[in-house]
Amino acid sequence: MIDALSVSAPILLTDRGVLRVGGPQCEPFLQDLVSNDVTTLAASEARYAALLTPQGKILFDMIIIAIEEDGARGFLIDCARDQAADLAKRLGFYKLRAKVIIEDVSDRMAVLAYLDAAPQIDAIIVRDPRSELLGYRVYVAREHAPATQASIETYETRRVEAGVPRGGVDFEYGDAFPHEANLDQLNGIDFKKGCYVGQEVVSRMQHRGTARKRVVKVAFTGEAPPPGSEIKAGDALIGTMGSSAGGRGLALVRLDRLEEAKAAGVPFVACDASITSEG
Repeated sequence: MIDALSVSAPILLTDRGVLRVGGPQCEPFLQDLVSNDVTTLAASEARYAALLTPQGKILFDMIIIAIEEDGARGFLIDCARDQAADLAKRLGFYKLRAKVIIEDVSDRMAVLAYLDAAPQIDAIIVRDPRSELLGYRVYVAREHAPATQASIETYETRRVEAGVPRGGVDFEYGDAFPHEANLDQLNGIDFKKGCYVGQEVVSRMQHRGTARKRVVKVAFTGEAPPPGSEIKAGDALIGTMGSSAGGRGLALVRLDRLEEAKAAGVPFVACDASITSEG
């Protein structure tokens, strides 16, 4: 249960980094790379997206925000803090001779979440594009971040409730397809845009419905199973646990095995906890 005070207070997301992408060719540059459409983004609007391998697996997931600075169009990329330098390097690899500037501003810009209403402060404020339950994301100079903040546990409880996976915990970068991490359900893929890295694989999975695994919401009794714990139905391996908060969690499961176990009435167990699928 989240109280009203905690959802109205800012939450500093210390695990998030920020890149700034600018230059006269920054829009077509990003458009050719990521899984979502950035050309239709209005200023101060956000869109969830991923940069994939040519085989269609997620290397980086991110929230992309369109900004206007001195009359020029640019973007902020909100990504995992421990991936920011690698993402900047990977984008630089694709840049070639394009007129694009890529800058890691993670040390200067803070990422805040407001789970209730948008704050009335001088900052870049966007609606979280993945789920209305996650409220607003705010980008502000670190020295101007509010001193009074709610705990990160408040945000994690809401994220799990919303069914929004976290890379590196609920799915592995470089190993998961976008459908497995629910990007198709979290507004992270534009199936009508043109080519981007890994697009053919993603389109094929969408049209054929061939995703065998997905991150699903679960509930459990007892102590939260650590991330990576095996979920079994009898001797059958169903999947692995990811994030947990408030008696609920996210798990990456084999959908066919999950349905078979449910149909047979076989209980799910991870460590000593009894698991129930909410999907």
